This record gives sequence, C-alpha cells and structure tokens, in this order.
Amino acid sequence: MNAQLQMYNCHLLEVVEDGLSYEEYIATHEKPFNDLRISIIALSGAVIYDNMISPDSLDNHRHRPEIETALNDGFGYHIERQSASDGREYFYSATKGKRAIIRTAIPYSSTLRELLKADWDFLGIMIIISSVMSVLAYFATRRLGKTIERLNRFADKAKKGEVFDENEPFPNDELGFISNHIVQLYAQWQQTIRDRDIAYEATLREEQEKMRIKRQLTNNINHELKTPVASIQVCLETLLSGINLSEDKRLELIERCYTNNERLRRLLADVSLITRMEDGSMLIGKEKVVLNDILCEIAEELTIMPDEERMTLHTNFNERVILDGNLSLIGSIFRNLTENAIAYSGGRNIYISLIANENKEYHIRFEDDGCGVEEKQLTRLFERFYRIDKGRSRQKGGTGLGLAIVKHAVQFHGGTITASNRPNGGLRFDFVLKK
Repeated sequence: MNAQLQMYNCHLLEVVEDGLSYEEYIATHEKPFNDLRISIIALSGAVIYDNMISPDSLDNHRHRPEIETALNDGFGYHIERQSASDGREYFYSATKGKRAIIRTAIPYSSTLRELLKADWDFLGIMIIISSVMSVLAYFATRRLGKTIERLNRFADKAKKGEVFDENEPFPNDELGFISNHIVQLYAQWQQTIRDRDIAYEATLREEQEKMRIKRQLTNNINHELKTPVASIQVCLETLLSGINLSEDKRLELIERCYTNNERLRRLLADVSLITRMEDGSMLIGKEKVVLNDILCEIAEELTIMPDEERMTLHTNFNERVILDGNLSLIGSIFRNLTENAIAYSGGRNIYISLIANENKEYHIRFEDDGCGVEEKQLTRLFERFYRIDKGRSRQKGGTGLGLAIVKHAVQFHGGTITASNRPNGGLRFDFVLKK
C-alpha cells in the first residue's frame, strides 16, 4: 500500500516541481485508492494544499512523524494516527521533493480494514508449509552436517598421513561427489606412496642380496684360489731350490703347475662370465641362434675325447630350433651340462630332447644315464662353488661354477631350470628358453 502511494506521490511531485497545475492533475488522473486525501506541504511544514480540508484551518505539519521521516530520509509513512482535523484514522505516506512534500493518506474504512485483515486460513497453510519445509531442511542439513563431519575427520587423518578407513560412500549429491573424489585421490596417493616404499624396500633388499652374494663370491674365490696357488708355489719352489731331481720328477712338477694354472684360468673365466651376466646383462648382444648347430658341434667334440671320458650324445629335435639369444651363453648351457655329466655322472649316454615348442618358448630336457644325486642335494646344485664330492670335483678340474653359469644363462634368456633324478637312473635338467 505504501509503495503504491509513494509512486503516486512521485508523479504528483513532478507536476508540482514543473510548475504545472496540480489541482488539474489531481482531478483528472486516476488515484490508487478511493477517498484518498492529498496534501501538499512546504519544506517548512506549512500546508499549501489539501483536497479535503481548507489549508487555512490546518496547523504546521513539520512535526508529524511521516513528515519528519520524509525530511530526513526522503520518504516516510505512519501506519495509524487519528487526524486532528476530522477525527478519522489514516495511513499516511509522505515523499519529499526539492521544494515541497507530497503526503497522501487513506482512511481506515470498513472496506480497507477487511482488505488488510489477516487471512487465517492462508496463515495456517503457510505455517503448515513452513513446518514441513523446516523438517525437510532439518534432515537435509543434518545429512549435510554428517558429510561435513566426515570430511572433517578425513582432513584430520590426511593431515597426520593416516589411512581413511571408512568404507561407507558419501551421499549422492554434489558435496558427496566432490568428497568421494577427494577421498579416492587421497587413497590413490597413499597407494602410490605404499608402492614406492615397497619398491624401495625391494630394491634395497635386492642390493643387499647382491652385496651379500658378491661378498660370498669373493670369499669363495679366495678360498678356491688358495689351493692351486699354493700348489704352484710349492712346485716352483721345489724346481728353484736346486735340489737334484730326476727328469720324470721335474716333468711331473711342471705338469702339476700347468694343471693348476689351467684350473685358475677356468675359474677366472667362469667368475668373469657370471659377473658379466649379473652386472652387464644389458650390454650382452643377441642374435639368431640355431640350437641344432650348437648340438652338432658338441657331438663332434665328444667324438675326439678319450675313450674313458667319452659319452654318446643322443638328440631328439624334430625341427630346427631358432631363438633370439647370445651364442656364447647358449653354448655354455649345453657345454657345462655336458662337462658336468662327463665328470660326475659315471654314465655313457647323454640325451637332449625338445619336449615342447610353444608360442614364445622352447621346453628342453637334458639327461644322462649315470648315478644321479641324492634328493636333498638337488636344490643346491645351482649354488656357486657347491660340490657334492669336493675332493673328486677338484681332481676333475671343476671350478664349482658350471651349473651356476647354466642357471644364469637360462635366466638371461627369460627361462627357468630345474634338476631331478631320472626314474631309471641318471640326472635330468628341464629348462625353458624364450624364443
């Protein structure tokens, strides 16, 4: 009601300040309410015009509440006041201009009172709607509060670097989606940290194991070197001592020096090969290697050996076996297995068979018909410097590294190797080589 009166006051102020006939405007233009009382008041408070009462009979209005408010704020209103001039109760609305104040007033008639009377049905409906909305808002904010509370707990755990172990997902709303995404990112970050730590620990263990193996290898090498070096030294000291020796004895000492020197040479060559496979495997070149050709060379080498050391090689390859590998390392696999069989098996035959040719690998079996080994020793055959019969192994000139070289060479070519005893006697090696 006040807004409509203020709008009418503004229009009338424009007429007054433009010097136009405000009486004509009041008479000809539609008013927002019937029985509208219109007063034009000077800024001093003197009444210039009133459409219902003669201005001469009215006192100064400067101290009327609506006029004081309009003078201070530009506009003002007063809800209910009895007029001193006619005794009726009015709603007053005043608007200040540059030179005057327009005040309009509506008497509280029965019609207006009925219009302004509270609609209790409407208020009841609004109270019910407000109550329902309040309940819904309570549950909504409660749900939101729980989400924020869980986020707060998550923030505390994230600050301490702890695992957020609450498995219940957040609600399916925008805050829930954001919260789930944050928790998932944090979980992925924590998993990355754990994977990094596991990888670091694995690398550390691997490095420690390599250092342990190298220390063990160094100790074993020192131990293995002592015997041939001491033997060579004794022989040379005897030869240089000036003792009168027979020609046969001198030749025996020289042969002993040569044998131990050959043993040293083979030991150093084997150690160099193992070290190269462990530390420089990326520098070892590969090419197309035909296994059939290597086996033919080994068969020819066996034919020229002395009768007491010779073994017969039987191969069962029904196709050409070609793989991408290192010729020297693949040759060392079959030559070391062959030398091992000749030196320790006591058998007369060697059998090499192609068991299976799968998509990306060859399954190969190497067997002899000798005495085999005890079951408890099978798992240790590939250990460096491990000998079943140490004295006999040294007499044969073995370095104790042959089967260790075989294992490393097979692993270099992406395979594995196992040892077992044949049912009919002898030792069996099953290994895989990647194509």
